[in-house]
Amino acid sequence: MSQPILLIGAGHMGSALIRGWIKAGLGPITAVEPHPSAHLRKLEGPNLVADLRKIPRERWRACVVALKPQVLRAEAAHLKPVAASGTLMISIAAGTSVGFMAQQWGRKAHIVRAMPNMPGGIDRGITALYAASTATARDRTLAKSLLSAIGQTVWLKRESQIDAATAVSGSGPAYIFALVEAMEAAGVAAGLPRATAAMLARATVTGSGALLDADRRDAAELRRDVATPGGTTEAALKILLGKDGLEALMTRAVAAAKARAEELGRG
Repeated sequence: MSQPILLIGAGHMGSALIRGWIKAGLGPITAVEPHPSAHLRKLEGPNLVADLRKIPRERWRACVVALKPQVLRAEAAHLKPVAASGTLMISIAAGTSVGFMAQQWGRKAHIVRAMPNMPGGIDRGITALYAASTATARDRTLAKSLLSAIGQTVWLKRESQIDAATAVSGSGPAYIFALVEAMEAAGVAAGLPRATAAMLARATVTGSGALLDADRRDAAELRRDVATPGGTTEAALKILLGKDGLEALMTRAVAAAKARAEELGRG
């Protein structure tokens, strides 16, 4: 049997990782979670531990830290023995720098930062990865393998890019859900029953996402395919793509999310 994976925190993202690892046959798994959900308790395979201070003494394959930034800052010191053993430490906490983790776990700790997103819960996520200078080629391969269990992965060259990735893909699903809400509200304002507007908005966004996945052309080209010159779509796009339209709004939104990630990093 291979060395077990240690997961610290089994909330929504941690539970998604466990399901992905089980499906990919990447166990055994030990998960530290003081308040496991009913679904997590029903999963066959993971060994559940309630207290971070009662982690079994093992030679771990990797330790994946799926805690909120504030919780990680409070609990990081308890993981120093794990990191000191040479275990690969993968953190998915937003705004928590390699520098902070190296202070807590030692300058030689093998650290990879990761930013997955919510669609990982259905194996359709994407994770941005950044490897500290202490991470080896083997560490990078292992990190990619563990995060690929819930979707695509992409490596970043600079740690500062993690905050930008957090703002685009980590927070991004909420932007899409907000778009559906806005389309629904606009449909109601235009005269549709709310249930019908909700159905149209949801199916349009999910269908368009599936088309983006199936058709590898640029999004701009797909947009042009929908917008007949002089037609209804073009009329709407003049509003959405105007000077103060969607691109400007999204740029400000992503900048705000990135700034907050940087603020978290400063403690």
